[in-house]
Amino acid sequence: MQSRTNLCIYIYGIYNKDVNNLTLTITMIMKISFFLAFSIYICLCRGKDSDNLYDVCPTDTTRKNVFINGYPCKNPAQITASDFKSSGLSKEGDTDNFQRSSTTLVTAAEFAGLNTLGLSVARTDLDVDGVIMPHAHPRASEMMFVGKGVVIAGFIDTKSQVFQKTLKQGDVFIVPRGLLHYNLNSGFELATVYSVLSSQNPGMLSISDAMFAPVVSEPMRDLMKKLFSRSNLGTNQIKNVTSFRY
Repeated sequence: MQSRTNLCIYIYGIYNKDVNNLTLTITMIMKISFFLAFSIYICLCRGKDSDNLYDVCPTDTTRKNVFINGYPCKNPAQITASDFKSSGLSKEGDTDNFQRSSTTLVTAAEFAGLNTLGLSVARTDLDVDGVIMPHAHPRASEMMFVGKGVVIAGFIDTKSQVFQKTLKQGDVFIVPRGLLHYNLNSGFELATVYSVLSSQNPGMLSISDAMFAPVVSEPMRDLMKKLFSRSNLGTNQIKNVTSFRY
């Protein structure tokens, strides 16, 4: 009888030990799974371009039929100092238009040395009363530096709160990625703003272009008809509105 009792206690101990080991194993698997899922999430949601795997990687503009997320690199033997210099922002833009403004954006497509660095640069010229209409860069934050003049800069967050400041020469203003932002000249002379954006291809979404650009697709035509269906504008007048595109 005693031997049976000892056997039962022994078997129960082994069973209990196995259950504890199984519980620990399941807990460990859950922790590892959570860690891997979180790591993948972080990698997929990083708010910047891919990291550079080389010291430099100027754009190879001769390979037009290669489609990758970015641009192919030049042959290292053909890289020169000229790849890292650009005069694309040296000239004043043409402000003789409806907005009285001009923006020149230089990306890795025009400035080879920017390739894989996650950067692009821009110059905005604003004549007196000039304005840059609300727009957004879906892939980049923007840092503005006022080189000349007095400029009002602002952005609108997802709660429709406006953050706006008057900037003078030497002032810097930050616009978070993907948020609508705008500029206008509030001075009495030409204003110039230089920008650095945190993507080599920041992209741009413009409200004015989306609403009043030439209507070329059938879905857009239908949308425009619905938007103006209760207004006093006729079809010909709607077409005339597109002439104010800037």
